[in-house]
Amino acid sequence: MPTFAALGVPDALVAVLAGRGITSPFPIQAATLPDSLAGRDVLGRGRTGSGKTVAFAVPTIARLTDSKKTRRPNRPRALVLLPTRELATQVAETMTPLATAAGLTVTTVFGGVGQNPQVSALRGGIDVLIACPGRLEDLIGQGHVHLDAVEVTVLDEADHMADLGFLPGVKRLLDRTPAGTQRLLFSATLDNGVGVIGKRYMRSPVTHSVAPVATETSTMTHHVLAVGKDDKPTVIRELAGGQGRSLLFMRTKHTAKKLARQLTAAGIPAVDLHGNLSQNARERNLAAFTDGSVRVLVATDIAARGIHVDDINLVVHVDPPAEHKAYTHRSGRTARAGADGVVVTLMTPDQHGDVRTLTRQAGIKPQQAAVVPGDALLKQLAGPAADYVTPAPEPVVAPRSSAPRSSGAGRGGAAGASGGRRRSGGGGPARSTSSAGSSSGTTGGYHQPKPASSGGRRRSGR
Repeated sequence: MPTFAALGVPDALVAVLAGRGITSPFPIQAATLPDSLAGRDVLGRGRTGSGKTVAFAVPTIARLTDSKKTRRPNRPRALVLLPTRELATQVAETMTPLATAAGLTVTTVFGGVGQNPQVSALRGGIDVLIACPGRLEDLIGQGHVHLDAVEVTVLDEADHMADLGFLPGVKRLLDRTPAGTQRLLFSATLDNGVGVIGKRYMRSPVTHSVAPVATETSTMTHHVLAVGKDDKPTVIRELAGGQGRSLLFMRTKHTAKKLARQLTAAGIPAVDLHGNLSQNARERNLAAFTDGSVRVLVATDIAARGIHVDDINLVVHVDPPAEHKAYTHRSGRTARAGADGVVVTLMTPDQHGDVRTLTRQAGIKPQQAAVVPGDALLKQLAGPAADYVTPAPEPVVAPRSSAPRSSGAGRGGAAGASGGRRRSGGGGPARSTSSAGSSSGTTGGYHQPKPASSGGRRRSGR
């Protein structure tokens, strides 16, 4: 495999990559960098985790450095379009050190947060704009952004943007960028409208494809576990109780939040990630999972491509996905960059036909077994049990009417028993009940809700 320098990467950028421990190019980088650094339009196909961010970040920064044009207010010089907030943040983390070394600036634009800081950054003049289509179109409509100075446009996770219905917006944004400028498109697949984007907006693109579909999951071990509905909750806990990082996928926001709460209450600290969380809560939960504060993340499909966390040992499809592409992208959270990983699909009796179709369409032949709680196979797949502290039992709480108001006991000890709000940690040993959606403080850096009361109405999404 050639070195980054041999591929034509400028010395200053080689040094930045080396400082981040990136010394040898991944196949997608080795394939695309010579063409992208030469200014050609490039269409790169490779699954998530194959190293695509560096593959487009390096030529984008190099191109802007060579052009020597000055930044102007509200007119970015490079545009990176991608589907999710989490991905935007992580791409910015990779691009910012490279840009800083070249004296360039980077900012992100996405929804779910206030736009004023984004508007201020744009007004000050930025070189690289990393954006989700929806918020970017809003800011363009308000006159805060103009794309007529863009020299390089990147589409990252183009197939996921197509899946989410973003392609019409992407086309409108591309129409605003100058014709004849360099365009780089990276995607796991070229179907579902992605190919149309390439034909319409790219000039004789050079196509590079690595990791064909048939071998994309070769470093993963796939298992389908048949489990009874009554046994499933216990089986989930046993799979999630290992020492490694585990990512559990659910179909809905509600069930993701509920499972994270149940696991934490069972002594397995877990956080969740889904669309009902505020941006701050999403960042806290993802940071806790990334830095190891918690080892279990329960997510909806927003995380299938929206997060990039190394060393995820186990992916569990608690709810099997509806179609094979979602299976591939969910599973791609493990076995990244050639590492090994385990993927488990839990199958209840009514799901046999759907799971059989799913695995056939995904092109995999999983190992299949029927399991019950305590099965040796579950321990093998989960790995060694983590040394979690068993949660303290719920304190016995006196009825509200038995506590004299004047004593203050009703607020300190009995709040939350009936219609009140119980303060976290009050009335007994603290117990971590990390979940999403409710108003909370933080424990260990991650999102921890106040326990729901048995009487009052609990607002979803707070």
